Amino acid sequence: MKNIKIFLSVILAGSFIFNGCDKGFEELNKNPNEPTVVPSGLILGTLIASCGNYTYSTFVGGDMGSCWSQQWAKVNYEDEERYKVRPSVIQDYCWKGMYEDVVADARSMEKLAKAEGNDLSQGVALVMQAYGFSLLTEMFGDIPFSDALKGEDGNLTPKYDSQESVYAGIFEMLDNANTLLSSSKGEINVNNDLLYGGDAAKWQKFANSLKFRLLMRVSKKRTGVGAELQDIVTNRAVFTSNSDDAGVKYLTADPNANPIFESIVYGSRFEYKINKVMVDMLVSLTDPRLPVYAQKNNNDEYRGKPSGIEEVPNKDWDYDNVSAIGEKYLDPEFPGFFMTYSELMFLMAEARQKNFISTGTAAGYYNKGIEASFIFNGLIDDYASYIAQGNVAYNAATGLQKIAEQNWIALFCQGIESWTEWRRTKYPVLTKAIDAVVDEIPSRYSYPVIEQSVNATNWEAAKTAMGSDDLLTKFWWLK
Repeated sequence: MKNIKIFLSVILAGSFIFNGCDKGFEELNKNPNEPTVVPSGLILGTLIASCGNYTYSTFVGGDMGSCWSQQWAKVNYEDEERYKVRPSVIQDYCWKGMYEDVVADARSMEKLAKAEGNDLSQGVALVMQAYGFSLLTEMFGDIPFSDALKGEDGNLTPKYDSQESVYAGIFEMLDNANTLLSSSKGEINVNNDLLYGGDAAKWQKFANSLKFRLLMRVSKKRTGVGAELQDIVTNRAVFTSNSDDAGVKYLTADPNANPIFESIVYGSRFEYKINKVMVDMLVSLTDPRLPVYAQKNNNDEYRGKPSGIEEVPNKDWDYDNVSAIGEKYLDPEFPGFFMTYSELMFLMAEARQKNFISTGTAAGYYNKGIEASFIFNGLIDDYASYIAQGNVAYNAATGLQKIAEQNWIALFCQGIESWTEWRRTKYPVLTKAIDAVVDEIPSRYSYPVIEQSVNATNWEAAKTAMGSDDLLTKFWWLK
């Protein structure tokens, strides 16, 4: 009888639960581990990491960045060094990766933050969108911008916008970000912010410093650029020291370590070496950064390899007799820089030399750029004697060349940026790689082959607007 009573009690209790208490049933059965709305801040970590991983991959920032700016060379597998690129890398890492994992995620973060009323998170999302689009247009030229990411609306064939209009859109994003990041509304997810740990003031400095960089990119083409640059210097917060650098914080172990470490050290891709151009430049300047940038070879000397040379490895240029990249730059926790204070100082030196801005002196900014690089490389005790050298000290007659060359040196291992700045300034003077498969150092990446089939009409229009679609095509600000 006792067992029957218990059985009946269970049946009645179940009947009461399922039939008498259905109010709030949906809420009770929601899985807290599967939220229907993702907080905007949770996207940030993956977004930043993806951007750093693509740009610092040796397949991109190494093969088609540092090798093309002739900071690095290779003693084997040298096809990309000779400008024979892999279409799969361009499609998956540079185009698809940047659109899907950087720009699209930043756009999603922006929408979520806007719905939350979180101004700070929205501002960060706009900075990352602007940065992602800037990389895309600097890699390819004209790109989908106004129609980009509208696949959810049924538009699977976005038109390509002119590079001029893309930059205009980027500047608008950065202006909006500057305003939002000065707000007190909302927060930045501390744990997922791999650049600044939730510091809105530093994100604002990054937004404005990035705008300064991009204005200098287009300074030969954009009217009124001087007034815009002066406004930034006068009225906006920008980087003021190395502590403001926008650098991805990596960890000690794969798969969260710096991609350069993961490829060269963890992946045993020891064919990546220092370039002869870099070694020769540092030697000519008695530059103390040489032992930081390079390791000695098996003959106890610093020896760089010229770019190219199809028949390698061989006894002249092998794994042992060419200097490896310096240990500091192969550290698993080495930051993946999006922009540095050192670079900003060199850009401001150039802007002052060209009278785009009236604040400060070109020599002052130039010296600060070198000083920042020396501090970062642990060489501050050598700074004063270095800038006192006749072939280093700033002078107006050769000022623009000195600025560009010192910026190129300081951008070591920042592959895409070193190549981009070389394309803009053409300093240092470089010649094409030995055994190159094209007639000069590439000016851009060609569009992914898949665009010719899935977006043929718009690809053809972009090709016509730019003049062609190959590695040597000069886009808007290079013409």
